[in-house]
Amino acid sequence: MSDLPQKSANRRTVTKLALATCVMFSFGYALVPLYNVFCTVTGLNGKTGRLTEAQAAALPVDESRSVTVEFVTSVDAQMPWDFKPLVNKVVVHPGVETQVEFEVHNWDSGSIDGNAVPSVAPNTVAKYFKKTECFCFTQQTRAAGETRRMPVRFVVDPRLPPEVTVLTLGYTFFQSLKPTVTNEQTAATPRT
Repeated sequence: MSDLPQKSANRRTVTKLALATCVMFSFGYALVPLYNVFCTVTGLNGKTGRLTEAQAAALPVDESRSVTVEFVTSVDAQMPWDFKPLVNKVVVHPGVETQVEFEVHNWDSGSIDGNAVPSVAPNTVAKYFKKTECFCFTQQTRAAGETRRMPVRFVVDPRLPPEVTVLTLGYTFFQSLKPTVTNEQTAATPRT
């Protein structure tokens, strides 16, 4: 009796398993951008929206109601920074662009790169919180001992459900794994 049918069946099984592995890896790789799109569309996971200055100025102002926006901050345990809001809360009318400032201090003996991850609570209404300027849009670099104030400009969308009267904007700073490259470093790098 020949082993040919058994070898052929084994080859088909191995091919199917390899194909299934590739499909699962591709699906896992695609989940991050799909998740980000889902969070942006639904406002889930506390992801905030972004507007241009012109778009913010075009929003109607609802002076008949007020919304309290609270600010909370944290820093990853491995990061040698102090980070705080300069005010703990503001009361705003939906549609009015508002600016607040946060302060960060690097108490390490070297330069540190960090990224701020924002969130809004309740997360189901995060899509109504829009920023026009934020330090969270770019990586932040602080020299040893440097203290800096950073503005955030935002507007609460007038379409925010009327039963929501308090929003909390939170930020967590994490040390960046990718160091920034300065112009001096680029110029000093030998070309091959």
